[in-house]
Amino acid sequence: MMTQSEAPKAETPTNISGAVAQAAAKIKANIEKVLVGKGDVIDLTTAAVLSGGHILVEDVPGIGKTTLARCIAESLQCTFKRIQCTPDLMPSDITGVHFYNQKSGEFEFRPGPILAQVVLADEINRATPRTQSAMLEAMAEGQVTVDDLTIPLPAPFLLIATQNPIELEGTFPLPEAQLDRFMIRIRMGYPDEAQEGEMLARFNGANPLADLQPVADGSEILELQRLVQQVYVDPVLSNYMVQIVQATRQHPDVELGASPRATMGLYRCSQAVAAIQGRDFVGPDDIKLLVPFTLPHRIIVKSQARLRERSAEDVLSDVLSQVEVPV
Repeated sequence: MMTQSEAPKAETPTNISGAVAQAAAKIKANIEKVLVGKGDVIDLTTAAVLSGGHILVEDVPGIGKTTLARCIAESLQCTFKRIQCTPDLMPSDITGVHFYNQKSGEFEFRPGPILAQVVLADEINRATPRTQSAMLEAMAEGQVTVDDLTIPLPAPFLLIATQNPIELEGTFPLPEAQLDRFMIRIRMGYPDEAQEGEMLARFNGANPLADLQPVADGSEILELQRLVQQVYVDPVLSNYMVQIVQATRQHPDVELGASPRATMGLYRCSQAVAAIQGRDFVGPDDIKLLVPFTLPHRIIVKSQARLRERSAEDVLSDVLSQVEVPV
């Protein structure tokens, strides 16, 4: 019989947040071997990974969008595939295809790149809407359907997509249904003078990305995701999130407000942010920090408001100022 001293000890909230914070710090330190001055962006992407969400990186060319995605993939010892999106890319090029094997005399399934744990969809808005829709089922349900065959995706599954919002020629804007499936949308931003100088010194010689080693594997990420879900969220703060999302649907400048999926994404991501900071509870500041990254891409602003140069970010600024912060 197992004695009391031999019995396994239940994880306390402090142990949970400590384990998540330690793992997140390792991932961040690893990525910072390549990226310079992007600590906040790395924290946000790590929070999305630990809360099981997908990431949309949107910015002008040459900022480091693809480099960030590759750093995340290299830091996680998971199967990795890259999809270079072009207008002639077909849905079967992503999901896979059945082909006739003349040797065996049978049809066989050749899996596409979406059947990996970490998938980079580079320049996703260059793929046609038909091809973009091939990723919807994978992002929402963790599976793909090819003909009459339904194939579950490996866990954990993370889609990192990049797009250039400036160049419009030869691009196809992502539909609202697909944008809603991204937990966060981030922008890299230009480095300052010191950071750009450090970048030149760091890349003077061998590419540091080539020497990047994984610091976590798939099973560890799944365990961290389980721990993140145990971070405490006070019912008052849950209601605060609901009020914020509800307010986006009632704002006079909004044609389509954030969805219930946005509420769940904000909830899960706030748990991850709290755990990364070593806390076992979510605070109001965690929610206010995440609103500009989890909600703007899920909101459609009325055309009259856009003519007045009102953006989704402006609407959310109004919402945060109007919804009372719980004390």
